[in-house]
Amino acid sequence: MKKIVILGGGESGVGAAVLAQKQGFDVFLSDLSEIKEEYKTLLEKYEIVWEEKQHTEELILNADEVIKSPGIPDKAPLIKKLHMLGTPVISEIEFAGRYTRAKMICITGSNGKTTTTMLVYHILKNAGLNVGLAGNVGQSLAFQVATDSFDYFVVELSSFQLDGMTEFKADIAILLNITPDHLDRYDYNFQNYVDSKFRITQNQTEEDAFIFWDNDPVIKAELAKRNIQSTMYPFAIERNEKTKAFIEQDELIIKTLKTLFTMPTTELALQGLHNTYNSMAAGLAASIIDVRKESIRQSLQDFQGVEHRLEYVATVKNIRFINDSKATNVNSCWYALQSVKTPVVLILGGTDKGNDYTEIEELVQNKVKGLIFMGLDNSPLHKFFDGKISKITDVQSMEDAVKAAYKMAIDGDTVLLSPCCASFDLFKNYEDRGKQFKSCVRDL
Repeated sequence: MKKIVILGGGESGVGAAVLAQKQGFDVFLSDLSEIKEEYKTLLEKYEIVWEEKQHTEELILNADEVIKSPGIPDKAPLIKKLHMLGTPVISEIEFAGRYTRAKMICITGSNGKTTTTMLVYHILKNAGLNVGLAGNVGQSLAFQVATDSFDYFVVELSSFQLDGMTEFKADIAILLNITPDHLDRYDYNFQNYVDSKFRITQNQTEEDAFIFWDNDPVIKAELAKRNIQSTMYPFAIERNEKTKAFIEQDELIIKTLKTLFTMPTTELALQGLHNTYNSMAAGLAASIIDVRKESIRQSLQDFQGVEHRLEYVATVKNIRFINDSKATNVNSCWYALQSVKTPVVLILGGTDKGNDYTEIEELVQNKVKGLIFMGLDNSPLHKFFDGKISKITDVQSMEDAVKAAYKMAIDGDTVLLSPCCASFDLFKNYEDRGKQFKSCVRDL
């Protein structure tokens, strides 16, 4: 019997374990950290052998195949040992893809992927299609493949998930943008990260679709070097002879072989330039699989948005508070600053992944009146911003950050939490950071 070892006992690991068990493999799951109670219950229910707070090497190195959590880097000593032994190490998505015939609509990009994923799912679900939501959002793909039977999956893919995929194919691939992120995982080599993102097009044929932002300089340069087989669906604000979605006279226009869809941009639920791109990508994906125009229009009008992404929290004494905790890189913060029209007090900081803040420098100088640095080590932020903004305060908790920002802001200002950094120094994750922000704002 083939032995499958799963490293990581979170959502994707436990999902992979359940699917492997259902397929009749000998399964063992191991996590260096403590496994959450809900996942332990699931492992017990499916009679899966597991361990926590350790990796017992003799139980791992004899695997026929290893499925690793996206959070475990290839540089980890155990992964290096497995590579030396020639043991295949794959991602949960790769594994799940073997056991389903569902059509895969896959979304990646440095920014906007969660919003676009949720929007595509919203359109398909409202259109009455039998569709699952997976990847970085919702339940793991593997668990849904094991326990459900969907015709379509909308899957958000991070570069880490794409790294562990070789045979998997997206029927529709969406690449929103590429800006430097997670460079600590890619030997600080941007090209390695770019290659990772482009894996979303691997194994595609001309029967498959590749939707991408036509004005992204990185994507453009990369397309010139690559021979991509799929049918191309570029989108941009300005129309050219190739664009399949664009804006003309304040109308969003989607033009594919089978569809001509138009809608006033003022009617889109998601406002702001970056959200227009997300709506274009989602609208194209829906058009390609023949969702009715009325259905697409309705869904683009009534979509509710994503928690922790430019989420309006409250207005206190005419100061607006916006939670953009999901902005874990500099480019996300750029979008956030661009979308705010008033003077800003900006809360930054966390675990710096080798960030280059030059991208937001001009916006900060033009729009930001004060900075709050919230992290255990704020030296990279001080090094870049000291002398450029007169008001800078250091804090070590969300409560202090919100109080300091409230004190710094005046009538008509916006307090924006858009940290540019990962959250792991002071919080469990970006959701925890965002929830604490909202709670502290409501306590003002």
